Amino acid sequence: MSVLLETRNLSKVFHTPAGPLRAVDGVTLSLRAGTTLGVVGESGCGKSTLGRLMLRLLPATGGEILFDGEDVLAMGPRALNRFRRQAQIIFQDPYASLNPRLTVGEIIAEPLLVNRICRSRSDLRAEIFRMMDLVGLADRLVNSYPHELDGGRRQRIGVARALVLNPRFLVCDEPVSALDVSIQAQILNLLMDLQGQFGLTYLFITHDLSVVKHISSEIAVMYLGTCVEMAGAGELFRRPLHPYTRALLGAIPVPDLSRRGQAMEVLPGEVSSPIDLPPGCRFHARCRYARAACLERDIPLTQRGDGHFVACLPDTPPPGPAIARRASGA
Repeated sequence: MSVLLETRNLSKVFHTPAGPLRAVDGVTLSLRAGTTLGVVGESGCGKSTLGRLMLRLLPATGGEILFDGEDVLAMGPRALNRFRRQAQIIFQDPYASLNPRLTVGEIIAEPLLVNRICRSRSDLRAEIFRMMDLVGLADRLVNSYPHELDGGRRQRIGVARALVLNPRFLVCDEPVSALDVSIQAQILNLLMDLQGQFGLTYLFITHDLSVVKHISSEIAVMYLGTCVEMAGAGELFRRPLHPYTRALLGAIPVPDLSRRGQAMEVLPGEVSSPIDLPPGCRFHARCRYARAACLERDIPLTQRGDGHFVACLPDTPPPGPAIARRASGA
């Protein structure tokens, strides 16, 4: 498959009274057309900032963003408008992201009106109902307001609004984290069905590893603004190489009473401040395998197999059997 979007050494620095905050620092990754790249990590690791940078909703401090080989950061107003019709976002909060003063039909129609897609009112109305049917919203809800609907229906409105311009790329910024578990499954299945139907490419941001395993083709793990591991979804869960990835996988709840005593890899300490970053590897203060070489310099992503990249020294011990069993769900 061809690469639809890629970033090269992408960075974003926020200037704060305490000093520069490196929210995204030198991230390089690529998304193949028609696939899903899952991005996981703790809160504050830069996941959402990365997604907004890709859409140029935030100005990048450095690096490149290439969409179909064209530099997004160098686009003028007209080119940027064309790009944004092909790249949309589904927000985390299905209520705060919707205008409470607009009805369902008006919310879905807004992108069409802004971009002057429909030539007549009848065409506009037909497109609204087509999108509502596509995402599973009943026609009778067209004149309803967001506060009259539950979270699942609100998020379906957000999906419809994102898809109404027929984009090729979607940033899904934790689109199910605010929903009940049963509704999460419905929205995930909807996104997967739409991807199969239209060949969409997703950047799926989440902190829930069970969700990312279900929907992703590849997974990138972020820590303090950098990517520390990247691999195919199956490969990452079978063979996690970075200690941080192992800790995330080891924290996945297992609904099995017979495994209550199974060991977990608990991380000591707290996440370092992104304003005052430690020298060397950013994870070394919480890593049980850290040694002098980890403090000397940043550890770059290196390939450890077909498509498996990790920012860790090659002689770090492999994961124990408990972590491997928990990650695989065995």
